[in-house]
Amino acid sequence: MQVGKTANFVKKYKKLPSSIQRKVDKQINFLAIDFFHPSLNTKKHGFGVDWWEFRVDYHFRMTGKKINGDIILHTVGSHDDGLGKK
Repeated sequence: MQVGKTANFVKKYKKLPSSIQRKVDKQINFLAIDFFHPSLNTKKHGFGVDWWEFRVDYHFRMTGKKINGDIILHTVGSHDDGLGKK
């Protein structure tokens, strides 16, 4: 599976502490190999049919849209921020 990133994702990623960036990178690698890797805790997101939520750690999340078997990551951040609630 290919993993793409929107400009919004990259902007938010750059604002994260380096320790969280490393965790995000690790989770993206898992995502590329296995969409349902246990540490991602992959779940459907309420935005629509192909929107998904992925866990970075207890406090941070990523969201993305699945398109033709690939995933485009749209946002990353603290739990509420990463899920677009703030």
